[in-house]
Formats: sequence, structure tokens, C-alpha cells
Amino acid sequence: MTEPSTPAGDSADRPSRWRRFSAAARRAASLPVQGLDYLYQAGQAYRHFTLPILNGAIGDQLAARQDPKAIQMSFRQLGADVAVADLHLPGPALTTVVFLHGLMGDEMIWQTGTPDTPRYGPLLQREAGVRCLYVRYNSGLHISQNGQLLSHLLTDLLTTHPDAVEQLVLVGHSMGGLVIRSAGYYGTHGPTAPAPWVARLRSVFLLGVPNDGSFLEQNSHLTSVMLRKINVAPTRFLSKAMDQRSNGIKDLRHAWLVDQDWQSPHADDVLMPPRTVVPPLPGVPYHVLVGSLLKTASSALHHYFGDGLVGAGSAVGRIFGDPAPPPDTQIHTRVFAQQSHAGLLSNPEVYAYIRKHL
Repeated sequence: MTEPSTPAGDSADRPSRWRRFSAAARRAASLPVQGLDYLYQAGQAYRHFTLPILNGAIGDQLAARQDPKAIQMSFRQLGADVAVADLHLPGPALTTVVFLHGLMGDEMIWQTGTPDTPRYGPLLQREAGVRCLYVRYNSGLHISQNGQLLSHLLTDLLTTHPDAVEQLVLVGHSMGGLVIRSAGYYGTHGPTAPAPWVARLRSVFLLGVPNDGSFLEQNSHLTSVMLRKINVAPTRFLSKAMDQRSNGIKDLRHAWLVDQDWQSPHADDVLMPPRTVVPPLPGVPYHVLVGSLLKTASSALHHYFGDGLVGAGSAVGRIFGDPAPPPDTQIHTRVFAQQSHAGLLSNPEVYAYIRKHL
């Protein structure tokens, strides 16, 4: 006599309710652990960004209290600060390209990428036969402070390695471009001007640089002023909290490049704040590379929003768009359509432009 077969899908072939409940409970209990593990792994993968972000936000405060987390401007090699005297610059004199990152960035933005999004530093070194150096700086400090530090750093480079640097090329993204322009000012107006690096300067590339200021910081400042004017406890608290942003961020409001602008008693004026005009260095080609989220560069939206973080009107800048610039001024402007602020760092067309005009 044969035993009756068990119907397909019968409960005998399925785990009991208790087993299913236990498995679900174990999965639920493991979720916080998995989440913490994910956060830890992500933190490890992107830990090189943590310190630059902190410095961009409150780096001036860290520097004021001599906190060891405050970044010191330095050349970087193999993920570490390198003194100028310890830079490894083998071989003959070469065109040397110095890269500067933007607010809350670091030197890795010029070096690490994917096959689809190559970064300019390694490509130029391999394909253009140049030497690439990378600078990390505390982007929470005043732009003019970083400009003076950069001028000193480049002077040290030329003084310590005079036979290694044939010509000098400076490439800056966002705030990094403003630091370069500020260094040019102090390299020609400082107590030992002209600085030796100025004579070696071959060209300057400004990628997505808010040369006339950032609309985001302008709106933040206006909001803070309005909250203070309302003058009740909640708005005073919010305004005070907003005003804790770093001096570097505040300087982006009007692209202040020299000390006397942010030191002025009228620096916080909403209308007609002080702003010293800093023209391009004479005889040096400036390449102003502008990103636009739009397909066309002939709209008010393009002028105001530009690449999403820097307005195209600001990137072009009044001084760069001047129809009657000072004598011996060389300005070349190029707009890259449908290009975001970060996309300017890994765009094949941008790379091709830089390589062609080195």
C-alpha cells in the first residue's frame, strides 16, 4: 500500500512560522550593524575628504586656536605634506603645472578618477610631458591669506629648485582660482615684489571660478542680515548660527582677494561693499573656463546659475569681460555647455583645451 504523496506547496515543505519569524528578527537585528558597517566603510573610502570639509567650514577657527586639524598650505605627494626642500623633482627642467582645489576640496580631485572620468594631473604628466604638483590649503581662511601663502610657497619652489622649473602654469578650480589671482596680486604688490615666480608664469587656467562672487554666499549673507533685522530670539539664533561659516566662505560673497576689503568697516554692507579690482597679470594668458547647465549661453538663467554653483556672469567676471582691458592683457574665455561645476574637473573637452593651451 503506497503512502499518499504530500501536495506541492504543503506546509511540510515550508519553514514553520516560528522559523520564518526568527529569520526575519535576525535580519532586522542585523540592520543597524550593517548600517554602521556601511557608514564605517564609506568613511574609510572617503576619509581624505573629511578634513578638507571641516577646514572649509570652520578652518579659520581651527587655525585661530592652533588646532592640529587645521590644514597648513603645502605641496602634496603620495597623500602627505611635503616640504619644498623635500620635493622629488628629478630630470631636466620641465614646465611645471601647479593645481589648486576649491572650497572643501583637496588635491585628490586632480588625480583620482575612473576610465570614463579621467583626471587632468596624471593625464597631462603622461601625455604632455609636464611636471604636475598639487597644493592643499585651508579653504576656511581668508582668500587673501591663502593668496599670500601661495605666493610664498611658489617663491620657495623657484628659490629651492631653480633648475627644475622651466615655466610655471597655475590651474585653479572654484575658490582655488581666486587664491591664484590673489597670489598674483601679492606677488606684484608685496614687500619683495615682484616675486621670482611671477617671471616664470606662463599661463593661468580658471575653472568655474566665481570671479565676481558667489550667488549662494550673497543669498546667505542677505538672509542673515534680514534675520538680524527682525531681531527676535529665534531669528537672532539662526543669524548667529549662519554667521559661524568660515571667513573663506564669506569672502566668496564678492570674491575678495586682498586684505583691505574684508578688513573694511563696510565689509558687511549689502549695497556697495568695498572691492579692490585685481586685474590679470600683464603678458600672462588667462584661460577662463565656464560651465553651464544649459545648452545655450545666451539666457539670464545661464548668466545667474551657470554651472549650478557659480554663475556664468560671475565666472566671466567684469575684469575679464572688460572690452577695454589694460595693455598687454591676454584673456581667453570658453563656455562648456551642459557642464556642472564638478564636471569641469573631469571633462574630456576641458582637458583637451588645457593641454592645447599649456
